[in-house]
This record gives sequence, structure tokens and C-alpha cells, in this order.
Amino acid sequence: MSDPATPSTSPRHALAGALILAGLVLQILHFAGLSPLPHLVGYALWLATALLWRDIPRRTRWQAGALAAIGLTLLLVARWRYDAAIAWPAVLDGNTYVVAMLVGVSFIGLIGNRRQGRPLGRAITGIPGTAGTWLGVHLLGTILNLSTVFMIGDRLARRGPLSLPQLLALNRGLSSAALWSPFFASMGVVMTLAPAMVYTQVLAVGLPLALTAGILSTLQLSRRFDLQEVAGFSLSPRSLLMPVAMAALVMLFHYRVTPALSIVSIITFLLPAAALATNLPKGPRWTLRRVRQHTLTRLPAMRGEIALFLSAGVLTLGLSTLISAATGSDWTLFAHFGAGAAVLSFLAIVASAMAGLHPIIGVSVLASMLDLEPARQTLFAFVALASWAVGTSVGPLSGINLSLQGRYGVSGYRMMRHNLGYAAVMTALVVVAIMVLEAWL
Repeated sequence: MSDPATPSTSPRHALAGALILAGLVLQILHFAGLSPLPHLVGYALWLATALLWRDIPRRTRWQAGALAAIGLTLLLVARWRYDAAIAWPAVLDGNTYVVAMLVGVSFIGLIGNRRQGRPLGRAITGIPGTAGTWLGVHLLGTILNLSTVFMIGDRLARRGPLSLPQLLALNRGLSSAALWSPFFASMGVVMTLAPAMVYTQVLAVGLPLALTAGILSTLQLSRRFDLQEVAGFSLSPRSLLMPVAMAALVMLFHYRVTPALSIVSIITFLLPAAALATNLPKGPRWTLRRVRQHTLTRLPAMRGEIALFLSAGVLTLGLSTLISAATGSDWTLFAHFGAGAAVLSFLAIVASAMAGLHPIIGVSVLASMLDLEPARQTLFAFVALASWAVGTSVGPLSGINLSLQGRYGVSGYRMMRHNLGYAAVMTALVVVAIMVLEAWL
């Protein structure tokens, strides 16, 4: 998840932002079969990452650097020890689909004018307020991702420093959206690693589980804290219009207009197009100015998540190449990826998140060690999404907890301690959901 700090518009940041925008445009041209040269998307995004490297938070920089270094080392070992054929020009292509989707989703921030627009909702207290905070972050976060936490959190902070139950509601509301939202980075990664997954089946299990997480959070927080004076958030009906409209548009394109394209691809071009369409009535100059501002500020601010996803792509390629070269493509972690293997995988990824690793690392490593037939990819997809949702809520170094720490001063380890009970109950529910999905498949 992106660093909330906004970088200065130095020439270096401006060039990096332009390269990120170029990567998005090149990816969209690739969907249309108009890409001028292969691999340009990866080169543009990696060059932007190099320019912004010094601005990435130190811990994220170390993680991203280690992932890329390990991935390249594994590729070299596969080449020199096992004589594996490696397409070196394509080494930087890993996860570029996901990064392009994240960049495309960021353009949703250009829809409307927040400085002059109507308020998102109103503040209320007690259990309804806490439930409203979770629901507001969850629903708006399905489209706006991490920015929703700051939009709602800053609004609540006008009444004073955020309390622990408010922070926990923000954390759990956003992280649980990873269970089903087609606009989340988690879904982008999963759809890339498991292209044969059936999204409707994942949705049928993930959405009820997410709603259960909301009920669980509200009940837990009401028992542990006195919420009578705790300010919460109540959505206005108008606030739901944009998320619902965007989701409907994506489904329309997926099933009717461009059925040959994946949901990741549709989101990548559709959301920027919708953002431009809402600005063009105010004139080309207004639209160009807003795109320029977005390119100079918001896109460079995504440096942390871009570096992490790109580096994880190199690691995944290195692992899968070495395993394939060393075993002759005959070895996999599990001979059959059933319910038992799915539960073990889920637990391992959540444990790694609690140890400080981003869930994308565990998901990428798992994918590189499996050879999934199409019928098993939906189960893998759910495991990846569930481990992402639970892992980011409880992981002290996850993007959401680091962002809450940087913005509101709460320690990520404090958030982890107070989310352990929630994570334990969610783990039990995920295990049940895995059994249900396995029986369904």
C-alpha cells in the first residue's frame, strides 16, 4: 500500500511520475494490440522505482531490495547450475499487470472535487457509529483503497485524536475488503497467478465472510470498549453511488463489452477512462491540469507498493524457474491442492505476515511452488485473498498498519496485539469457508 506522504514535485519526482503514467498507457495499448515494443511497461515502471528508491520507507526498501536480489540470484543459479533457458529481457515483467491496475485505480481520486464536494457522511456515536465506520471504510475502500482510511479517519480526527476502537474499525474495514473486491491489489495479484479462477465463486464465499468480519468486529469492540462516546461514521446514500457504479461498469465490460479481457485488464483502462470522462465537461485545460497534478503527486507517492509488487514479481519468477529447472517440472509443494493443503497454506502466509512480511510475498512463493490445474485455481485464489485479508489486519508491518502509524501515531505492534483475537476467529471462519468451497468445487 502506498506511502501516504506526498513527495515534492522535484524534477526527479516529475520524471518518475511521468514514467509511471507511461507504464499505464503502454499497458492499455498492449490490451488493444498496439504496444510498440514488448517489455516497455516493466522498463518504465522499474526506472520510475529506481528514481524514487531513496524516498521509499526504509523497511519497505529493504524488503523490496531483498526480494529482487533473491529472485535474480535464483535466476542466475538456475542458469549456471541447471542450464535453464531464461528470457532476460522479460525478467522485469513480473506483476506489471498488477502495478498498472493499481495506477489505474488511483485515478478514481480525480472523480469529483473533494475540496468543494459534499461531505462523505456524518459523525455518530456508539455501536451504530463504530459499525458505520467499518462499513464506510469497507464499501468506499473497495474502490478507493487506502485513501478511504485517511478520508474517513481525518474526518473522525476533527473531534480529537483517534481512539483505539476507531483505529481498529478502520483497520478491519479496509483489510476485509480484500476478501472480495475486484479493485484491490490482492485480487489483481490472484487473477494474475490464477487466471482460471472463477470470480463469482470467490465472491459467493468472500463477500459473506467479509460481512461476518464486520459483525464480528462490531461485537468484539462493543464488548471490549465503552463506545458510548466514541465517534463513528455514517455513510450518506450519495457516497455509495460511485463504488456501485464502478463495480457495475466493470461487470458490464467483463460479461458483455470486452469478455476476452480479464477483470484486471478492464479495471486498468476503465477507471482512468471514467475519471477523464467526469472531468472533460469542465474543459480540456481543467482535465489536463488535474491529470498533471495527479502525475506529479499521487503517482510518485505509490513508490512503496510499486517497488514491493515489482520485486515480488522477480522473486516469483526466480523461484518458479529454479524449481522447474532443478526438478524437471515434476515437483510441486502439494501433489493435490485440496482443503488440507489450502488450510496449511493459509496459516503459513498469515504467520509470515505476523513476522513482518507482506502477504504478497507468501502468496507469490506459494504460487511458484504449485502446479495448479484450472479446477484448483479458484480454491488457491480464495486462500490467497483470505490470507491477505487476515494477514494485513494483524501484521504489524502491513501497509494499513504502517499507514495508521504514520498518520495517527499508533504502533503497528499495538494494532497486532489488539487484532490477535479477531484474527483467531477469522482463521476459524476461513477454515470453514475453505471446506465449503472445496465441497462446492
